[in-house]
Amino acid sequence: MILSIVAIQDADILTKLREGIAGLRWQDGRVSAGTTAREVKRNEQAVMNDPAGRAMRDAVTPHIAENVVVKAAARPRQISAPMIARTGVEGHYGAHVDNAMMGAGNARLRTDISFTMFLTDPDEYAGGELVVHAAGMTQSIKGKAGELVLYPSTSIHEVRPVTSGMRVVCVGWIESQIRNPAHREMLFDLENLRASLRQNLPTGAAELLTIDKTIANLLRMWGEA
Repeated sequence: MILSIVAIQDADILTKLREGIAGLRWQDGRVSAGTTAREVKRNEQAVMNDPAGRAMRDAVTPHIAENVVVKAAARPRQISAPMIARTGVEGHYGAHVDNAMMGAGNARLRTDISFTMFLTDPDEYAGGELVVHAAGMTQSIKGKAGELVLYPSTSIHEVRPVTSGMRVVCVGWIESQIRNPAHREMLFDLENLRASLRQNLPTGAAELLTIDKTIANLLRMWGEA
């Protein structure tokens, strides 16, 4: 499942994030890439362990971790600390697949879902599309600032070359409580159905109780604590 979510709508928040980006220090993006991906990665990555980087991380994390659609679609068990990446003219990230495991120690997680949150608008740069290659289809995505895209970490994906301007995004990974992507999608469909029913049925309606029971029991069946 590839899902696009409006994570940040407030223009003032986006302005503050831009101000934070201006204060970041940058390094070669290949420092965080795996052996194969390193050969096709040409971008820069913000230093996230200094005061400016930690402030940016604290600013963007709630818009991902607390987003109700992310919670329903991804069922996060753990979310990686987000990273900020920028890609300038001639920069790109060639076709690759993310490492199956990321991080170390208590922060180590299985990469079930990758996310990209756009921090610059499409008209600020040319090229730079996120391209996800799924079975039987290829999807090209160039979102507005504040738009968050979830896509399977199992997929081959790439960032097309930037030909003008600067592309800035926040990226990271999610380990889901629901390992099977088909099961996650079914639960997401049921959550959307439950939300619709709640708008049209009284509290305690038999239909709502039934869907509550079904979602809870599927979580028991498929979930990892």
